[in-house]
Amino acid sequence: MQVRELSIAGVFEFTPQSFEDSRGLFTAPFQGDVFEKAVGHALRVGQTNHSVSRRGVIRGIHFADTPPGQAKYVYCPSGAMLDVVVDIRVGSPTFGQWDAVTLDAKSYRALYIPEGLGHGFVSLEDDTAMAYMCSVGYNPGREHAITPVDPALGLPWPTDIDPILSEKDTKAPTLAEAVSSGLLPTYEACMEHYRSL
Repeated sequence: MQVRELSIAGVFEFTPQSFEDSRGLFTAPFQGDVFEKAVGHALRVGQTNHSVSRRGVIRGIHFADTPPGQAKYVYCPSGAMLDVVVDIRVGSPTFGQWDAVTLDAKSYRALYIPEGLGHGFVSLEDDTAMAYMCSVGYNPGREHAITPVDPALGLPWPTDIDPILSEKDTKAPTLAEAVSSGLLPTYEACMEHYRSL
């Protein structure tokens, strides 16, 4: 498995080897020993999620209060998507920056997003599936969003797709509004949490 840390520290891309023969294909998008060696701790799984989206659906940018936050390990078992991670940790050296990776059912590439970062994606094909392993279960009182169409962020959504957003994501604040309201996690709190893992 190939491993690459992205420009936002702590975000890792994992690309597994695939084995094809006359029967079909086998791959292992998550490998615990490789993950632990790269990230420095094991992945605790509190919940797994599966979503299916039509072309143009944008889900996110979502995050949870940290601590405890919610780390995610995501991959695309069907279709294709552009996955985006935004550093929303107030005080971070990369605050407001983003990374984007194409996840699809050809490479089975996966992405690890640690607690305290914003996460979202756009479906590039109909019936695109996203599989998530989450460090903790869903807690609606601690879950938040910033708008994925914040012009100040300039996220790399494809221009040939009409975005389809949920009501929650449509009404979500911009990054600047989230900072003003004290909604975002701090870099210091996130770093302290990471050290405890």
